[in-house]
Amino acid sequence: MLGFLSKTLKAIRGSKTHKPVDKNSIETALLEADVPYEIIEEIIYYLPPSPLVNKSDLERVMGTYFLYPHEIENAPKPLVTLLVGVNGAGKTTTTAKLARLAQKSGKKVLLGAADTFRAGAIEQLKMWGQRLGIQVVAGNSGGDPASVAFDTISSAVAKGCDEAIIDTAGRLQNHKNLSAELEKIARISNKAMDGAPHRKLLILDGTQGQNAINQAKIFNELIKIDGIIITKLDGTAKGGFLFGIARELELPICYVGTGESMEDLMVFEPKEYVQSIINALYEE
Repeated sequence: MLGFLSKTLKAIRGSKTHKPVDKNSIETALLEADVPYEIIEEIIYYLPPSPLVNKSDLERVMGTYFLYPHEIENAPKPLVTLLVGVNGAGKTTTTAKLARLAQKSGKKVLLGAADTFRAGAIEQLKMWGQRLGIQVVAGNSGGDPASVAFDTISSAVAKGCDEAIIDTAGRLQNHKNLSAELEKIARISNKAMDGAPHRKLLILDGTQGQNAINQAKIFNELIKIDGIIITKLDGTAKGGFLFGIARELELPICYVGTGESMEDLMVFEPKEYVQSIINALYEE
């Protein structure tokens, strides 16, 4: 079972008042899981007309919200990942967690501290780098983040790294400035390595609900996003809101953060996620 769903599944089980599973009980259970109501209406609409609901039919319909693949075929070396998102969403920590995940797969990783707007972000990433034994490329506070990205990618190429992961600033107060900064980082990254960055992942705070979706739409306009990482899903009973993110953004959810430690980042498995919710509905 997916650990981050434990409270959500408990809420679903607590909502069940009768057997067998019908459309009313599905509606109640998914509302308890914080699946947006308009999505619940869609799910019920696309089910067969019978009032009782077959488990396989429900799995088929719910699975259609997560059809966006996030695997990169024939991934280049190094694979360059640019992490974006608002300050406070857990971006810098997630940069280190993503590095740890790659490290556990036997990959050689290099980190880039391109959030030069916050001196604290640079120092925080350096600290994580020391703990993990991973080099961090960093400039001075207030320096040019695109230059840091260029140096990170160039160094990763020279050292034969498998991945380069670059943290960026996330202040949304001035969209124009942030848009220009992210566009420059992407452009200069491509000069360091053709096609870089190969994926741009947006960090969203899982406790923010609809506000996180609004943030995602803004970032997707500023710099086209390739996938989503959801953080802070360890203490919530609202695991169903991932349906809203997948539907609204039409982007893959790549990873979920489930706690504070370095190990608390996992690849999001949509089939397992949907099956866990459905099994809680149908279990005796």
